[in-house]
Amino acid sequence: MNVQELPPVHDCAVEGCSYNADHECHAGAINITGAEAGCGTFIDISISGGLPTATAMVGACHRTDCTHNDALECHADSIRVGPGADVADCLTYQVA
Repeated sequence: MNVQELPPVHDCAVEGCSYNADHECHAGAINITGAEAGCGTFIDISISGGLPTATAMVGACHRTDCTHNDALECHADSIRVGPGADVADCLTYQVA
């Protein structure tokens, strides 16, 4: 897998994230981590961030128990991020 093949963040429903603009994630890449498959890139500050025309990709996934995870890389076609157990979770996460 190369950088161009990383799965995109198809939708982000997390209100208040500095990278979210109209349900699109504008971070260069995000990481999925933690006990609840949380978006490790989520940040709630008053400054808008990211790249104005970019759609974030999944840079790394630390949830080795996810069916889409292979060698810490996400192999889903795309992912959705939104409120789950935490304020910003990978909603595509599925236990293998």
